[in-house]
Amino acid sequence: MKSALKRPFLVGVTGGIGSGKSTVCGFLADLGCALFEADRVARELQCSDPGIIAGIRKLFGHDVYSPGSGGSLQLDRRRVAAEVFSSPEKLMELNRLVHPAVYEAFHAAVEEARRQGIAVLVKEAAILFETGRTADLDLIVVVVADRQLRLRRAVEKGLGSREEVLERMASQWPQEKLVEKAGYVVPNEGTKEELRRQTEKLYQFILREAASCRDCSGKHGQ
Repeated sequence: MKSALKRPFLVGVTGGIGSGKSTVCGFLADLGCALFEADRVARELQCSDPGIIAGIRKLFGHDVYSPGSGGSLQLDRRRVAAEVFSSPEKLMELNRLVHPAVYEAFHAAVEEARRQGIAVLVKEAAILFETGRTADLDLIVVVVADRQLRLRRAVEKGLGSREEVLERMASQWPQEKLVEKAGYVVPNEGTKEELRRQTEKLYQFILREAASCRDCSGKHGQ
């Protein structure tokens, strides 16, 4: 998608664990949107950025990393998850350590998209409002589903045991709070094909919003 916009129309997509936000973002990418996966970038930085690696070792112990293939480091994510989702303080420290670097990477992605003439850039993030970096986004989309359905999906996807997923849910903003701050809500309690149709409606909404925002500079201030 090419455009004469000064920069892309920026869409944030979030939702609780098991909501289906990654599927929605995949559909948006299929429709032509550029995609920035904040959680994937965070995982990569946790094993490549020396400052972040040092900070994680300070938080969780030097042995939280082990040698990986090709000389790379491998982070014991299950151990980190077990600690942060039972300790709000450690979760806050980890976020403070990682998210500034993720934001810098997102800013670089925005500039690259601008140079390429990309019309819409979608930022997928498990936590969006919590980072305090939503003011530069033009639209925030929240994907929602029933709590028990999200729990079942997350467990079936291998994201943790029932108890571990419930701990992660407890550490995230309540879905109702996300909806209050959303510019668009995508329900996901049906089939994958139904979600695809919902995403196509969202895409048309994004195009209309982008067309009316020819000089976007971020209008979703929180």
